[in-house]
Amino acid sequence: MKYFLLFFFAFGLVTTARAQLVDQYGEPLVQFSGLVLDGTNDYLQPIPYATILIKNDGRGTYANLDGFFSIVAHKGDTIIFSALGYDDAEFVVDPNLEDDKYSIAQQMTNNAIDLPEAVVFPWPSRDHFKLEFLAMNVTPELQSRATENLSADKLERLAETVPRSGAENGSYYLRQQARQTYYIGQRPPMNIFSPVAWKQFFDGWKRGDFKKKD
Repeated sequence: MKYFLLFFFAFGLVTTARAQLVDQYGEPLVQFSGLVLDGTNDYLQPIPYATILIKNDGRGTYANLDGFFSIVAHKGDTIIFSALGYDDAEFVVDPNLEDDKYSIAQQMTNNAIDLPEAVVFPWPSRDHFKLEFLAMNVTPELQSRATENLSADKLERLAETVPRSGAENGSYYLRQQARQTYYIGQRPPMNIFSPVAWKQFFDGWKRGDFKKKD
């Protein structure tokens, strides 16, 4: 009797769980999950953050970093897979599916087109550029403007105002990390004993860098 009651209780839980997999209109639902893979070659690498959309429903989800997704769909729904650089793919959930869970491994094809490199030159060759450069008429106005733009003060002001590029920021960060790693476990040297630092200090003092500026 005890085993019969346990079996009846377990069967009732399964029946209740299956009965819950219907929408508000009584239409059967299915837990649709799987992996989105790059089927361009034989490696089958996952496609992170691919979009999974139920056609004509307005619902969808995203795959995670490993290409895994899970979404509740109706039996017979058309699932659209899309990702940047890949052709869209569609999958129709079997309307006669008996189970309430279904898993697939959806492959997508890369549609990226590599264009040949195009280099634009103002002159056909270096020799033409050399001839044009030597034949250029440099007026006093252009010469004074070039001198002004290439002056040390102008370049210094530009260096202070123009933001660093990504490569410069990355290089600065790596140098800082290398410096911290080099002196790990010991005290870094102090610039107070550096003759170079003292020279920079006196040069700045002579230039008036430490004067109060209005």
